[in-house]
Amino acid sequence: MRAWFLATRPKTLTGAIAPVLVGAAFAYASSGAVSMLMPFLLCLLFAVLMQIDANLINDYFDFKKGTDREDRLGPERACAQGWITPRAMQWGIGVMTALSCLVGIAILLVHMQWELLLVGILCVVFCFLYTTRLSYLGWGDVLVLVFFGFVPVVFTHYVMTNGGWSVPLLIASFAMGLATDNLLVVNNYRDRSQDRVSGKRTIIVRIIEAQIRKCGSEQGQKTGQNICLNIYLWVGIVATFLAFTALFLFSSSSIRHPLMFLYLVLHFRAFQQLKTLDGRELNQVLGTTARNIFLFGVLLAFGVLLHGGLI
Repeated sequence: MRAWFLATRPKTLTGAIAPVLVGAAFAYASSGAVSMLMPFLLCLLFAVLMQIDANLINDYFDFKKGTDREDRLGPERACAQGWITPRAMQWGIGVMTALSCLVGIAILLVHMQWELLLVGILCVVFCFLYTTRLSYLGWGDVLVLVFFGFVPVVFTHYVMTNGGWSVPLLIASFAMGLATDNLLVVNNYRDRSQDRVSGKRTIIVRIIEAQIRKCGSEQGQKTGQNICLNIYLWVGIVATFLAFTALFLFSSSSIRHPLMFLYLVLHFRAFQQLKTLDGRELNQVLGTTARNIFLFGVLLAFGVLLHGGLI
């Protein structure tokens, strides 16, 4: 049980929960209907199950591809460590995919809009494509923006309100996706050397290789790493700016939400930590970033309720 618990990567689940909270806050601030509780819980459960499914798929296929080698710097993985056999992991993936689909069907029964069926199918398909193909081609960051930003924020609101969207909602979804993408930035920055060997063409790898071609090996490596570090910094800053923009457009109220700056303070601290650590030490920054992402979502959701006059 402990092996399966660790295989779900519980620390990453905040990335699935936070955007659903933001979408729910917009929905509740729009109508305040108490009957929204069941759709909200179903959306939350679907997001968490899909995140767990993605983690199990990543564990299995990275092991099969040989990406999780002995020189792995990230947290230990279940298949690579022999905690769970590949065959058992296949069953785990099957069970988790089935549970996710059952919850998706329940959402369809609550909210009879069949375009949601297409969204659910895309979630499952890209859940598999991410690890097996797209992350190796450098599309991971785009998928994070879509499936940890736009989809959970916009469609949680859509399900809870029986349709509808707004410009502030779209901006908030992009802000949430950007903030979450920093988790991938840290992960790919830590694994930059191993990813180059494995042929994993993440954006981090592409940037460093481009600088090496431009400036030479040593100087290019240093310049590329500095660019990657600055990406982490500015992604958090832009995400915060977009969050404030969404809140401003959502309500003409004069209420301010200074607590949003708390995320920026913690983000700057994480950035300073990122600059001084390397290798396995960066797992500390990974945990800090996951905490900051959850805080970002909670503060944004709180701000929506505050601007909506519900707090």
